[in-house]
Amino acid sequence: MKVGYYQFSPEFGKPSQNLERIRTVLSGVEADIVVLPELAFTGYCFADREELRSIAEDVSQSSTVDSLSNLCRDSNFYLVTGFAERENDKLYNSALLIGPYGLICTYRKLHLFNTEKEYFDPGDTPLQTVEIRGAKVGLMICFDWVFPEVARTLGLQGEDVLCHPSNLVLTYCQKTMLTRCL
Repeated sequence: MKVGYYQFSPEFGKPSQNLERIRTVLSGVEADIVVLPELAFTGYCFADREELRSIAEDVSQSSTVDSLSNLCRDSNFYLVTGFAERENDKLYNSALLIGPYGLICTYRKLHLFNTEKEYFDPGDTPLQTVEIRGAKVGLMICFDWVFPEVARTLGLQGEDVLCHPSNLVLTYCQKTMLTRCL
């Protein structure tokens, strides 16, 4: 399995521009799975919950998800991306697994970091693995790495690949991720 990632700094509050940038860079990429950052379309630091609400999307009616599904179909890969999700009156820091035929699953971040608690609701989706091209793929988001139970739960489900959209801001995060991978 060929897994890739596209790490970049999204332009805050500009989902359309970030989507176009991602589509341009990933068009024609040869991979089985590509992982994008946490909150790849909206950016990360919100002034308040209302600002987040104004740019978060409902995945069931999302032009971003539709566009990414088309990209996955055209390039024959799967995509894991961070996503500001709105469902009714709830706002989630989510990770989406999208494939050539559309949205496969949504994981909502369980462990909110620092001021995220002011904007996002805690996740309410179970940790799960999804089989893609013969490999079991698990999702977690950024600060979830601090809690060994997240990686352990996915590992007990037979996870082969751990996809981790992140905006790791603490200096030691990248090095400690090696432990979770092991």
